[in-house]
Amino acid sequence: MISKGIRGAIIVEYNFESSIRDAVLELLNAMMVQNNINKEMISHVIFTVTNDINAAFPAKFARKDLGWDDVAMLCFNELDVPDAFRMCLRVLIVVNCTQDFKPKFVYLKGAEKLRN
Repeated sequence: MISKGIRGAIIVEYNFESSIRDAVLELLNAMMVQNNINKEMISHVIFTVTNDINAAFPAKFARKDLGWDDVAMLCFNELDVPDAFRMCLRVLIVVNCTQDFKPKFVYLKGAEKLRN
């Protein structure tokens, strides 16, 4: 068994706790479905947000709404690069998997432009 990372990002509509919650749950659920993974496979999760998102910790919603109580999670600020996306939440889910697992990265609500 090895570990691999699955990246994802989403643009958050507003800097409100409810908007952050909606974005976190939409992104994590899409990442879980598209990669066919379950909570037991997750080693740890790293969230980053741009400086304009500070109404809530993204990890809070993974713990409360998805039951990820025993998953190690951290939240950080993204680098404040001039002309970079605003209101962007990024996540890295590190999973324990087999060598042949191919991560599918998930970018939603305009964050697809990060891949260009």
